[in-house]
Amino acid sequence: MDTPRETSVGTLLREESPEMDLSHRFSKRELALLYEEVLYTIRHRLGKPEHHHVADPQELYAYVQKAFGMDAEEHSVIMQQVKDLESPIFCLKATVKEAKGILGKDVSGFSDPYCLLGIEAKSQEPAHPDHKKRMKAVVKDLIPEDQIHRTQVISQTLSPVWDETFILEFEDMEMASFHLDMWDSDTVESVRHKLGELTDLHGLKRIFKDARKDKGQDDFLGNVVLRLKDLHCWNDRWYQLEPRTETYPNRGQCHLQFLLTHKKRATTCSRTQPSYTVHRHLLQQLVSYEILQHQAGSISWDGELSRHASTVLYLHATQKDLSDFHQVMAQWLAYSKLYQSLEFNSSCLLHQITSIEYQWVQERLRPEQKAELAESFQSLLTYGVSLIRRFRIIFPLSIPRSTERLQSLLRVLVQMCKMKAFHELCRLSPDLPQMVSTALKSGTTEWFHMKKQHLQPMVKSVEENGKALSRLLVEVIGDLQQCQKIWNKFFINTLKLNLFSIAYLELEALVAEHVQEQLHEVDSSMSKPTAESLFQLYMNMQELYRMKDFLLKRDGPLALSNFHQWFKEAVPQWLQKAYTIALERAQRAIQMDQLTPFGEHNKHSTSTVDLSTCYAQIVKTWQQLNWPDPEEAFMIMVKLVEDMCRIALMYCRLIKERAEALSLSEQSEGEAANRLCIVVNNIKQLRLLILKLPSQLDWAQLEQRTGAVIDRQQIQHTLHHQLDSTISCLDHEVRDVVKALATKLEKGIARHIQELSSSNNTRDPEDSIIPLMKFLESELQYLNEHLVQENFRSLLSLLWHHTLAVLTAAAGQQVPSAQCYRKLHCALKSLERCFYAEGCGLPMEILQTSAFLSLETHLALCSATSRKLIQKYFSNRIQQQLDTSSEKYGAVTIKALYRPSEQKLRVEVLNAANLIPLDSNGSSDPFVQLTLEPRHEFPEVVPRTTQCKRNELHPLFDEAFDFLIPPEKCRQEGACLLLTVFDYDTLGANDLEGEAFFPLHHLPGLDADEDQADTGRVPQTRLPLTHPKPTGDEILQLLESRKGDKEAQAFVKLRKQRAKQSKETA
Repeated sequence: MDTPRETSVGTLLREESPEMDLSHRFSKRELALLYEEVLYTIRHRLGKPEHHHVADPQELYAYVQKAFGMDAEEHSVIMQQVKDLESPIFCLKATVKEAKGILGKDVSGFSDPYCLLGIEAKSQEPAHPDHKKRMKAVVKDLIPEDQIHRTQVISQTLSPVWDETFILEFEDMEMASFHLDMWDSDTVESVRHKLGELTDLHGLKRIFKDARKDKGQDDFLGNVVLRLKDLHCWNDRWYQLEPRTETYPNRGQCHLQFLLTHKKRATTCSRTQPSYTVHRHLLQQLVSYEILQHQAGSISWDGELSRHASTVLYLHATQKDLSDFHQVMAQWLAYSKLYQSLEFNSSCLLHQITSIEYQWVQERLRPEQKAELAESFQSLLTYGVSLIRRFRIIFPLSIPRSTERLQSLLRVLVQMCKMKAFHELCRLSPDLPQMVSTALKSGTTEWFHMKKQHLQPMVKSVEENGKALSRLLVEVIGDLQQCQKIWNKFFINTLKLNLFSIAYLELEALVAEHVQEQLHEVDSSMSKPTAESLFQLYMNMQELYRMKDFLLKRDGPLALSNFHQWFKEAVPQWLQKAYTIALERAQRAIQMDQLTPFGEHNKHSTSTVDLSTCYAQIVKTWQQLNWPDPEEAFMIMVKLVEDMCRIALMYCRLIKERAEALSLSEQSEGEAANRLCIVVNNIKQLRLLILKLPSQLDWAQLEQRTGAVIDRQQIQHTLHHQLDSTISCLDHEVRDVVKALATKLEKGIARHIQELSSSNNTRDPEDSIIPLMKFLESELQYLNEHLVQENFRSLLSLLWHHTLAVLTAAAGQQVPSAQCYRKLHCALKSLERCFYAEGCGLPMEILQTSAFLSLETHLALCSATSRKLIQKYFSNRIQQQLDTSSEKYGAVTIKALYRPSEQKLRVEVLNAANLIPLDSNGSSDPFVQLTLEPRHEFPEVVPRTTQCKRNELHPLFDEAFDFLIPPEKCRQEGACLLLTVFDYDTLGANDLEGEAFFPLHHLPGLDADEDQADTGRVPQTRLPLTHPKPTGDEILQLLESRKGDKEAQAFVKLRKQRAKQSKETA
């Protein structure tokens, strides 16, 4: 629902022009005469009421009495005058439009129809209302001949069109009836002519029928009889043609229009003024009353008349026989006049504009009517443009549907200026877009000066003037935003005018002039309060200048193009203020900081939050400045970065002092460590803030802007060097604190490892490392809770390297005890899992360093049993043989096959080749010894030997040997067939030609479900001969160090003996 404007349009315009035309307000005499006219109209009402009209005349009298503001006495007097006046002549304006489907009476099958019509003064009432007796009498029998009207004859048609109008007078509405007869006109024609028109058998029948008629007698086609009291004021419909007999009941239809009107009305207005003028005055009076009634109910009139007003105006227009065109003209003149003084929606005028345009024929108007219409066009145009000039006040957005009202006004003006009537009557047709553009410019200027006057400060000072300027800029920006987002589309759609561009170009020039005038009064030595008051003004100016991007096009530079230069002297003050505020806030935050985690999920304290806010405010200051000059912008950036780095270093110093002060007051070592963790986290958080500055301050964009005036190397050197230096200082601070925390833990780790080394060897290794793991779990869990992840990992890295060094030192000091080494090895693996923490601690690439891998290998060997070492020894010898590519000592070729069903290993020694001559004669006496190793896995299997081949370096043995061994023994680590080739010496010990190792886990047939049928299919295996290393084998050294282990000593002795048999070793 609409609400009225705070100040109506009419009121505003009356204030502007006190002597404006208020012709809708009539004099008392004029009002009385018009009242007489409307009472006369109601009293002499004709026709049956329409369903949407008011039927009760008393209701209509009561309504017009209120609409005209008449009291009971005035109404009574004028009503008596009306009763005394002579009644008008009642007329039925009948228009015979056309007919269809009539009977064809001529030989041709067509008719030559015409109509006779008139009014019977006393209608023939049927005896009973339901009686449908047809009135068979014809017009010429009922109505005097001088009152009968006749249409033209339309030749040879069954669908005649007449469109003829007749005025039929009558006296008594209740008794009179309308009669219309339709006849076929007959003329005398020869039989030959009629036969020439003959088309069918029906035509022949008509010829015989005509022969029986009197010559020249017309044929009856049908009639229409209507009682006048059954007619509305206006009727337009098709009526059924009734027959006189039942011969042809369906005789077609006739289209008739009726209008019940008056002649010779006795009222003064009807006698002295044109009907059109009287109707317009009546319309003005009733519409103004309707509008005021809506305003009293706090709603805006939408152009819809009440039933009472519609009824009165309808009766008056029909009684005065006003054409549709003249009714629309009257409505336009009344509405357009009223719109200039009363509040209602201008869209009500669009209907009249459309109707006038549709029905426009200039010749239908008298000269005075043309002049009146032209004056209404010019008046509404001038008034409408004046509203648009002041649209900010007339159509405020605070009032509902203001945008719709302005849009409607624009549409009305545009449609009006397009009318044929407008162009024909207003010879100097104005350029509407130009008029509106000029009005918008002047209206914008007026609005700016009004706002400037309204916002002037009470106290004239530089600071207050700056604040007033800021408030004015806020108003201007708000207005332009409304123009751009709300109003602009209406002006573009209707007038192709860009309101925003018009308003912006006007306002930016006015703002530039006014601001420069005010800033000119500021002294060159700008005070701190003055500079602060100007900062908000500068930001508002920026926002206003940025709005230029919405301009479609412009000629030349804007008045605000270099506005930043007007504020250049205030920039140092603004930067200093930003630094001071940030510094003081950071200092207060440190003083209030208790160095406890801020929130459940944070590991730094409250001061970092405040510090982040301080930095964000400085970044915001840079963004707000958005200084256009690239060289000056670079200097501003240098100053801001320098200030933020100074704040960071100050923060590091003060936060450590704060931690020391709190620790001294509580004397708790645990709390002190906790605060130290918070300090590390805070500095790390500060480091992250510093690293974000290049992106937050958009250095990349600054480099692009300054590329033409400042070398990129200078930017890198100045800004990045400044930042890197600060980051380096922060990293140094973090490392120092983390090292201090690590040092405390390193002592505990070293102590527990020392205790582990010296603990009783009878304890299980898993039990021995429990104290060390509990210590680490407690300390690391505490630190993990109080350190951010990055700092915690730095601490873990330091501790890990220290722990490896301690374990390495402990392993070097150990006595040769496998149990001691097992404890250290168990500790190393447990520490690796602890520091890895299932992926939450240090990554494996950091944990498994070369020192770790070397230590792990050493401890794994030292902690193994003698038998495991022996197995490892043979595994190593097998691997060494695989890695050997040459046959320096020759080679031996065998076939080996395992039969699972018999658990039997069958070995065929085929030959040896390229043996080294070990005898003085340049040859050798080779034989091969076969043993299964390690001996502790095959204690019951005795060594086997081939025959000795004399003076052969390429002996052919071709001997087979069987060994009974279970399959699981073949799969043990290091399980192998050792083939030792000796040179037989008769007098001394045999010399070693070389050793070859055949791993048993690759035996053909070992993993087969069934025995292989033929050993002939087993491939030959050629094994290179190798010699044992003379010294330095780590496993043999470990075994030799185990003096109390007989098995270890026996193995070492055997291997030493084998090494002695090698002449190369000797």
